[in-house]
Amino acid sequence: MRPREQELRGGLTVLQLDLDDVQVGQLLDYLDLIAKWTQVYNLTSVRDPAEMLTHHLLDSLAVIEPLRRHLAQAGLSQANLLDVGSGAGLPGVVIAICRPEIAVSCVDTVAKKAAFIKQAALSLKLPNLTGIHARVETLTQPFDVICSRAFASLHDFTQWSVSALAPGGAWLAMKGKHPANEITALPVSAEVFHVEQLQVPGLDADRCIVWMRPKNTG
Repeated sequence: MRPREQELRGGLTVLQLDLDDVQVGQLLDYLDLIAKWTQVYNLTSVRDPAEMLTHHLLDSLAVIEPLRRHLAQAGLSQANLLDVGSGAGLPGVVIAICRPEIAVSCVDTVAKKAAFIKQAALSLKLPNLTGIHARVETLTQPFDVICSRAFASLHDFTQWSVSALAPGGAWLAMKGKHPANEITALPVSAEVFHVEQLQVPGLDADRCIVWMRPKNTG
């Protein structure tokens, strides 16, 4: 068994995620890839392998089941997802591994980080993963879900990415504690329709998803 594999499989059991051996291998290869690139390009400030597993991998894996439920409720068997300010590809690469029916685009303003995503897509054999070097405000391709993790305030996140949101689409913001002040500061054009608490295996910290959508002004 590979290093971290037992902990990863234990976390998947807690999260009730049924992944095959190939997907588990891809997740472990992805961790190795982050560690390798971080030595040169400083992709992430977390460098301890155990912390990388909990703070990066399991934290991102906690969003998979809520995302699946949302897409099922929306009647989408396939979907386009944009991960904004993706950095090392969290949670975008993890979503691409776990949900091959979702076309994942990871956008970042830092060229090296976008290049890492492209390398990850090749190394991990993920045809549904794309890296984009751009500012999110310049994107107009419609995405069914736009997500972010530790990217910006809810106000800025929704304002900057609204032109890339498909009709009927939703924003998925991964946050720590319930961001009541950020929710209050949302622009009038956006509204929260669900705040979902997350339990991340091995991580003793508050985590939640803030689900938002454009407000119907009609």
